[in-house]
Amino acid sequence: MDVLTAVAVAVPTPTVRRVTLTGTAEAVAAAGPTVNLLVPRVGDPAPRWPTVARDGRVVWPIGAHGVALRSYTARRQDPARGEVEIDFVLHGDGPAAAWAAAAAPGALLGIAGSGDLGIRPAASLLLVGDETALPAISRILAEAAPTTTGLALVEVEGPREEQPLAAPAGVTVRWLHRDGTPPGEGTLLADAVAALEPPAADDVFAWVAAESAAVRTIRADLRARWGLGRAGHHAIGYWRRGRAMSPAG
Repeated sequence: MDVLTAVAVAVPTPTVRRVTLTGTAEAVAAAGPTVNLLVPRVGDPAPRWPTVARDGRVVWPIGAHGVALRSYTARRQDPARGEVEIDFVLHGDGPAAAWAAAAAPGALLGIAGSGDLGIRPAASLLLVGDETALPAISRILAEAAPTTTGLALVEVEGPREEQPLAAPAGVTVRWLHRDGTPPGEGTLLADAVAALEPPAADDVFAWVAAESAAVRTIRADLRARWGLGRAGHHAIGYWRRGRAMSPAG
């Protein structure tokens, strides 16, 4: 386990806090795009951090510790500078949202393991997600081959929550606005995917991350109507309506 320290907090959109954290170059270099964050209670100057066993298990201290485990996608990692940049979505009242809302330089976070995004390079991509998936979608688009074609469907509250996304020329980014509908209660993403014609390309990969019920509906459509097997898609519920939100990507 490694402890990171916040060095800057930015506000790219009204509901997102972008926190830049610093740690050892080794810790940042070893982290994958998806990082397991250990989030302490707001204002706790001495968190009771868990340890990480050799097999990767998080071993929690006995008794109350006030540290929560959440999985997030790092928007940017710079091992040379020892920096990790993470976007936190503030809707919801979970421990990570509370920590990010109060975050200031000097605030502490822990990292306990990491993973990949579950993406496979393909000639044509379909990317589907809400604001919690924006960091992952941003990384996928930035790392895609220049010849990649496809579509990214991103659900946010409204125009003020849109973020600049660098994408290959052949990939269209389409923003879907909830316009007052609470997160997780609408069907924007599922309806948008249902309205698409499956692409004629042979090499297609679909990546989906959003509220769990929406992801289940989209996954069923991709499997049945698009005919995508396990190797052709990755669909994961990033959060569940009625529960504290976990990742922001």
